[in-house]
Amino acid sequence: MRIILLGGPGVGKGTQAQRLSKEYDLPHISTGDIFRQAIKDGTEMGLKAKSYMDKGLLVPDDVVVGIVEERLAKPDVKEGFILDGFPRTVPQAEALDEITAKLEMPLDYVVNINAPAEVIIKRLSGRRSCRSCQEVYHIEYSPTKKPGICDRCGGQLYQRDDDKEETIRKRIQVYEEQTAPLIDYYNKSGKLVEVPGDKPIEEVYSRICDILS
Repeated sequence: MRIILLGGPGVGKGTQAQRLSKEYDLPHISTGDIFRQAIKDGTEMGLKAKSYMDKGLLVPDDVVVGIVEERLAKPDVKEGFILDGFPRTVPQAEALDEITAKLEMPLDYVVNINAPAEVIIKRLSGRRSCRSCQEVYHIEYSPTKKPGICDRCGGQLYQRDDDKEETIRKRIQVYEEQTAPLIDYYNKSGKLVEVPGDKPIEEVYSRICDILS
């Protein structure tokens, strides 16, 4: 089974992808994780990606498409995969169609998780990350035992630049302008399904599982 999870920033794509990965024994492919690792390692590509991400802008297509194509060529995705964070533009979707056709791995479902802007802002602006181990918390939904201190390693928590409200609003604007057209693109293929993302995590997960079943 080959699945794409669509949705604006903060709708819970990563959380749902991780759970679905375990449920269906499918690799979870997150471009966000790939770029964050590159940023942490201080690679040339990581620094280039960071300059876009910090401004709430999309990383250029040629960088993202190349990384995804390499990932989909690995043996562990032969039985399927869950793509989270890609594609984000129609040109990326067209490139993905070419890749999956070449690899003879057509998509099965495109799940669009949607939520109002104010819900997204509340979710993302409350996130805090550990400088040492990169563990992520939320000041309201999953706070640490000691304010500002990571439960896992004792490191200092901070708010990532792309989790600040001004940047979040920019990310939502960019999503609506550049990524939302994907909904029309995949709707025409008959593979698009809609799931409300402003519900509790368990309810969203249950709805997606019902669709996949």
